[in-house]
Order: sequence, then structure tokens, then C-alpha cells
Amino acid sequence: MGSVVITGGAGFIGHNLGLFLKERGHTVTLVDTLERASPLALERLRRAGLPVIRADVRNRAAVAYVARGADLVVHAAAYVSVEESVEKPELYMENNVLGALSVARACLESGVPLLYFSSASVYGEPQRLPIDESHPTKPLSPYGLSKLFGEQILELYRGQGLKYTIFRLFNVYGPGQTSSYAGVVTRFIERALAGEKLTIYGDGTQTRDFVHVTDVARAVELVLEKGASGEVFNIASGKPTTINELALLVRKLACPDCGVEYQPPRPGDIKHSYADISKARKTLGFEPKIGLEDGLRDLILLARAKQW
Repeated sequence: MGSVVITGGAGFIGHNLGLFLKERGHTVTLVDTLERASPLALERLRRAGLPVIRADVRNRAAVAYVARGADLVVHAAAYVSVEESVEKPELYMENNVLGALSVARACLESGVPLLYFSSASVYGEPQRLPIDESHPTKPLSPYGLSKLFGEQILELYRGQGLKYTIFRLFNVYGPGQTSSYAGVVTRFIERALAGEKLTIYGDGTQTRDFVHVTDVARAVELVLEKGASGEVFNIASGKPTTINELALLVRKLACPDCGVEYQPPRPGDIKHSYADISKARKTLGFEPKIGLEDGLRDLILLARAKQW
């Protein structure tokens, strides 16, 4: 079993990852500022006996101290709203880019491998589908740009001995997403359980690649087992789902009588996006296990029990 430090450990992906790894027998240390942590995430961590060290990842000395002796640092701390990044680009550059720089340097100094959570948003408008890791990177938002800068920081320090792996995450969903920054899955479920119409922007034929947060956690454990490789991997389901199909599934599972309302497309929305995950399959042995319908069904059960 390994020892893992997770930055952003009280965030959506971070706390789910911490719970998964602890359950699997690993030693887990969580670091977070707690400024955007949801009460649900903190309660889930409390029940599991996983305390959070309150620290800002831009404090390199603090990260280096916590990381010392660990087998892997997972850098999940970031601001993640595309819309907010457009309104506040300076905030995203300061937090995400300087955070990545600080964690990279801390890992280099401590001699600890780093797993960096990047995003499919680094690709921008797809030039081909499915998107593989060699696809050009042309982010369309400050958020996407901030994640790409983080990747480039790691590449810079590779020459000085930094060991790392990069995950480009697609549309991650699961329990504990905060309403403020939730994806379409969470918004659909919330509206369906309230008996309200599901709002679709555009005609609903746009595709996305939805991956359950537990499958992301499984991919992290594979890196912990195999070691950092300096490689970039798409982490996704590898399957396109239209927003219309997603809405139909949510209605089927949560509110068959709920309707759908269509709104004009949002500026800058990408029409189609889904991943080629053959590299992660071949190199890591990654295989998504939670199908979308099963993942939605579990989420809806949790939501009805007020536990998501």
C-alpha cells in the first residue's frame, strides 16, 4: 500500500479520491484551503476519519513538508469554472498556474512523484474525433489555458528530475459536486428531483464524454502502482453521449414526467468532444467500470437520501 498526498483534498474529485484510496488501504493526507469545500464533502471525510490540513498550495514550503516521504502527490487543487475564468482570468492564472508551479517545485525538492490533474479543455475545439493525446492544444478559456500552463511547468522541471504523470480529465461526475460549479449531470438531477424541466442549451445533439469519479480514482491507483512515467493520458469513458441522451436517462431514472426546455446555445460551447483512451488502456491498464446509466442511478439514490 502507498502513501498519497492529495491537494484540493476537500474538493469534488479530491475528497472522492481520498475516500477511495483510504478504503483500498492506502495512507492518505489531504491538503485544502477549504474556501470552496462543500459541507457534504467535509462531512463525508469526517465520517471516514480523514482530516484535512488547511494550507494554500501556493505555499511551497508547506506542500514540501507534507509531501516528504510520500509515494505520490496528486495535484487536484484548482478553480474549475470555465464561466468564472472568463470573468476573472487573473484569479485563475494566479491560483491555478502558481499553484501548479509551487507543487511541482515542492515535489522536485522532496523527490516525490507528481500526478497532475489537467483537463480536456486544453484541447479546445476538436480538429478530429475521438481526441487522442497528440491532438493540438488550443484552449478556449482562461481555465483551459491555466491547466495547459500547469502541464508546461511540469515539462520544464522534467529536465531537472521531476517525475510526473498528467491526466487530462473529461467530464467527471459523481457524488459531492457543489451546485456552484456542478456539471450538467448534477444540474439535470437536481432539476429532475425538484420536478422541474431540464434545460438544454442548443439542440442537445452536442456530445460529451462522462466518466465517473470512482473510475478516475481507479486510474490514480494504477499510477501509484506503476509509477510516474512522464506521460499524458486521457481519462474518460471513451464513449460519446449526447445531451439529449443524458436528459432522457435522467428523466427515465428520476422524473419521467419532467419535460425538457431548449435555450439558445451558450457562446463558446464546443459541439462535440469525446476521448480516445487507448493509450491509458494499453499503458496503465485503465478500464472504466461504471456505465453512465448505473452511475446516474446511484447518484439519484444518494440525492434522494440527501447524501450526495
